Amino acid sequence: MKKTKNLETLNIVIVGHVDHGKSTLIGRLLHDTDSLPEGKHEELKKICEDRGTEVLEWSFVLDAFQAERDQAVTIDTTQIRFATEARNYTLIDAPGHKQFLKNMISGASQADAAILVVDAQEGMLEQTCMHANLLSLLGIRQILVVINKIDLIDYDQKKFKTLSKQVTDYLTSIGLKVPHIVPVSARNGDMIATRSDNFSWHKKGTLLEVLDSFDVGASYSRLPLRFPIQDVYRHDEKRILVGRVETGSLSVGDKLVFSPSDETATIQTIEGWPEPKKPIKKAEAGECIGLTIDKSIFVERGELASHTKSLPMLTNVFRANIFWLSSTPLKVGNTYRIRYGTTEASMNVQSIDRVFDNENVEREGAETEVCRNEIAEITLRTKNHLAVDSFADNPRLGRMVIYEKYDIAGGGSILTEGYPDQRTLGKPKSTNITAVKALINPDMRAKQFEHKSGIFWLTGLSGSGKSTLAIAVEQALYERTMHTYVLDGDNVRYGLNSDLGFSPEDRAENIRRIGEVANLLKDSGLIVITSFISPYREDRQRARALAPESFHEIYVDADLETCENRDPKGLYKKARTGKIKDFTGIGSPYEPPEAPELVINTKDNNVEVCVKQIVDYIMNVVKT
Repeated sequence: MKKTKNLETLNIVIVGHVDHGKSTLIGRLLHDTDSLPEGKHEELKKICEDRGTEVLEWSFVLDAFQAERDQAVTIDTTQIRFATEARNYTLIDAPGHKQFLKNMISGASQADAAILVVDAQEGMLEQTCMHANLLSLLGIRQILVVINKIDLIDYDQKKFKTLSKQVTDYLTSIGLKVPHIVPVSARNGDMIATRSDNFSWHKKGTLLEVLDSFDVGASYSRLPLRFPIQDVYRHDEKRILVGRVETGSLSVGDKLVFSPSDETATIQTIEGWPEPKKPIKKAEAGECIGLTIDKSIFVERGELASHTKSLPMLTNVFRANIFWLSSTPLKVGNTYRIRYGTTEASMNVQSIDRVFDNENVEREGAETEVCRNEIAEITLRTKNHLAVDSFADNPRLGRMVIYEKYDIAGGGSILTEGYPDQRTLGKPKSTNITAVKALINPDMRAKQFEHKSGIFWLTGLSGSGKSTLAIAVEQALYERTMHTYVLDGDNVRYGLNSDLGFSPEDRAENIRRIGEVANLLKDSGLIVITSFISPYREDRQRARALAPESFHEIYVDADLETCENRDPKGLYKKARTGKIKDFTGIGSPYEPPEAPELVINTKDNNVEVCVKQIVDYIMNVVKT
């Protein structure tokens, strides 16, 4: 077997329709790179002789089980190592048969790049399209398409160009950039490591030349540090945090933050793992190491270590692009296990936002389930905060696998756009402060005003009618000599929150401040009516937590189509034309209340009816 140098390793998953020649390609690739184990070539010859096969069947190299040879189907992922002069490779052979797509998900989730094998005669078949979609959803962008069995079409350049266009058109339609396309004859060894006269018309690189041009692994060291904790061991009286540096680098003396616990510590030593090595001062992406730290803090498997200036996002809700593989449909409200890095968590399906079939055609109408082999954009929620990175920011940790009980049910990529980082929201920065206890209590104010106070929080999409209702309700209560005040979204942004924009974090801070102000006004004895989109469920829950007995969530319910048709401020039109980014309902999520105290349907009811419903509810709550 070829001796490898101390070079970077690129992980490649090889996929494609069953019988399109993946195993043959791999066997020949190992032979042409001098990476076959000693004696394997001779063993292969004997197998072929015993089976009466005159031509060497390179696919037998990978057949680890006799059952696979008999069935002529690869049934499990296999990891194969080979090397060129440029780098080391780990090739993950993922099954092409439809029954084994789950194994393909598991293999591809660890890959940096992919080889997609297409039969020159059969072209893009159903499984080829499925595998391409999985590569897209798992965020694999470095793709080499190998059009195999080119000898069976007599090395015809015109047919190759026609098939190349079909492949390119399909991959472009699912969001993949036009890849490298190489024609090969795996059985004959043409265009794998060397050229032949049969391909005088193909001026671009061979398969290996293209692979050597990929620049994936090196880029991981340039990303922010992400060190998922695999386990915690005790060795020679030392407590060692073990794992693999997925991205970035770390050095002795670096200060680390462990998420989601938010514990901090400084690296004392870096230990070689699993075998002790000479003292290590620095480790980079791809290295498996152990750390000792200067504090005895509680750190367990699943914690994610990073530097203090490049932290992962903390959230309990995010979106995901997924490919569903289970025969049992994914449904809103169902709970599944997800895994990314070393993190495992139970997640609830909050919503199914979009569903596509394998031809990338979007289904219309409200979605309540995702069926087998369908693609979807979903929103997931968990009880506790998780440390996550969007795939766009970190390809290594932005992929996830979904489990139904103990079986792989799907996989995809994590999307955090539109949601705020919950790490610092609401954490006080003030020190040396002491709360002053008031002499006037709520009962005294209620007696003076002849009604109780309360917070009545109107939430809903822009254009649902929140401001209109809030102002009208205040007037109706005023006429009944009630003491009220309206906090309206736009009005507050003229003053108190004029320094905030509309990023997810600013939206969350906007609602945090309003929650505090509403609570102060409530303490003064007022009936406080707030009118804010307040798109995030967690922000509204945080406002409720300030005064749980006095907080009343009122959902002003009007669907997106109704609100967009109204568009009283012209904001939807601007959002649709790209003039407003991250507009709620268009480019940014809105999370409807799960259990509001009151729902007001403004689509089917006029203003007078809606105002009366709200006033009746408030009067019943505040009466003394």
